[in-house]
Amino acid sequence: MSETAKLILEGQEHEVPVVTGTENEKAIDITKLRAQTGYITLDVGYKNTGATTSSITYLDGENGILQYRGYPIEQLADRSSFIEVAYLLIHGELPTQTQLDQFSNTIKMHTLVHEDMKKFFDGYPSKSHPMGQLASMVTALSAYYPESLNPNRPEEDVDLTIVRLLAKMPTLVSWIYKKSVGHPVIYPTNNLDYVSNFMKMTFGHRTEEYSVDPVVVDAMNKLLILHADHEQNCSASTVRIVGSSQANLFASISAGISALWGPLHGGANQAVIEMLENIKQDGGNIQKWMDKAKDKNDPFRLMGFGHRVYKNFAPRAKIIKKSADDVLSKLGVNDPVLDIAKEIERIALEDQYFVDRKLYPNVDFYSGIIYRALGFPTDMFTVLFALGRLPGWISQWKEMREEGQPIGRPRQIFTGETKRDYVSIEQR
Repeated sequence: MSETAKLILEGQEHEVPVVTGTENEKAIDITKLRAQTGYITLDVGYKNTGATTSSITYLDGENGILQYRGYPIEQLADRSSFIEVAYLLIHGELPTQTQLDQFSNTIKMHTLVHEDMKKFFDGYPSKSHPMGQLASMVTALSAYYPESLNPNRPEEDVDLTIVRLLAKMPTLVSWIYKKSVGHPVIYPTNNLDYVSNFMKMTFGHRTEEYSVDPVVVDAMNKLLILHADHEQNCSASTVRIVGSSQANLFASISAGISALWGPLHGGANQAVIEMLENIKQDGGNIQKWMDKAKDKNDPFRLMGFGHRVYKNFAPRAKIIKKSADDVLSKLGVNDPVLDIAKEIERIALEDQYFVDRKLYPNVDFYSGIIYRALGFPTDMFTVLFALGRLPGWISQWKEMREEGQPIGRPRQIFTGETKRDYVSIEQR
């Protein structure tokens, strides 16, 4: 017999189903609650509400577990590539070598974007934010592939749209960077792997050879893998709810990019570097700022420490910490801001105040360090986050579509004025 929960409303008892996930998570299914009782639930911010079932990502913040399709993030970051992880997220299983080669080669066939899109950059103000550019460029792709607007296309056509977006995203991101520094764009080099091609388009020059450092490629691969999906967060939920209206993939992903843009979501690694720069400009007295962070009456907070989901040293942070150390060591970067970051990390990992409160450095802290060391400007950090999150967004959109989920339509509890009569302006 299925498990149920009992709810007593106005003296009447109602039974509602209990749903159990494969990792033994429990949920009370209130899908029919309003129809049966006239009541809805109120959960501002959806902190305790499951808007969907999903087989993509499992996250247990209390125990520091993150798994894509059942595979631990530690194993994927250590042994896999970003393209293999993208295949896993989108198709549900790890590919065979033949499947991976075909997937990678098909992506390489679609890395070019229409030449007309280069003209879009001429219309952007010189100081326009890269995330605004990326969101509009991704939406614009739907104009070049109008067949993507049809929600009833065959699956092979949907798969082609997915491949096109995966292929063109690094090109668009690199062009956004090149235009920001006034350099000519670099076209894809399709004998390179996905990450190496992106790095060459971003930091290469038309007239010079560009050699991609394996340590840098490894660090970027890990960063993209670690950001590839993270369950039902703000941007993933945005992609799903926009897609639930049968909006095309490009529009749905563009909405996710806009959600990620917010400083409470994807902007955290940018905030880390801005905090470090403020400490440097203040004279570099690190202990002063660590003391401020411990003062409950001081509004200052250490950016890049702790996590609203993870209650331990997050698994992603453990992985990327080593990559950050490797990159800084290999590149020999001499940067006072990064020196401050390493000292803050050392103090926080040893200071009992931070240890007791489990305020460990998170993935945003280390990713900000790596991106700065590689030479990315701070306002590009969230764009790089979007590049990594792309396969997760696509898999969320694809799952929602394949399951035929209904259009998203949250309810509300109205707290405004009750009915009143219109009064002419002379009588007000």
